[in-house]
Amino acid sequence: MTYDFAPLFRTAIGFDRLARLADAAPQDVAGYPPYNIEKNAEDSYRVTLAVAGFAADDIELTVKDNALLISGKVAGEEGQQHEYLHRGIAARAFSRRFVLADHMVVEGAELRNGLLHVLIRRVVPESAKPRRIAINTVAANTTLPELTQAA
Repeated sequence: MTYDFAPLFRTAIGFDRLARLADAAPQDVAGYPPYNIEKNAEDSYRVTLAVAGFAADDIELTVKDNALLISGKVAGEEGQQHEYLHRGIAARAFSRRFVLADHMVVEGAELRNGLLHVLIRRVVPESAKPRRIAINTVAANTTLPELTQAA
């Protein structure tokens, strides 16, 4: 029996070990707006969304509870009636949610040429990093007070 984990990893950032395990799973089609998730370095990622027609003021980025929420709504379109002969550029409101792994920090975002680039980095605090513990040697006839107080 095989499981398809592609929907899980489509919006998860920083879970690379699990993504490699599910690498053979087929990819499903993404919705609106289309996006890419790139791994730039060992602990650096970039999410790129195609947001043609949106200005920086039309897009909102929020990080809450290990999730990045990107939403957009074109301002000034309400009440305007246009007669389109063909409408291939969507201007509808959107909301995309990406699950972030522990210690993932959104460092910034930029809108350039209709693409929104969100930079994300894994920043592991010193307290969570592995550290080496020194082992002290004690003479055979010496007792350790911390170990003998258990009685």
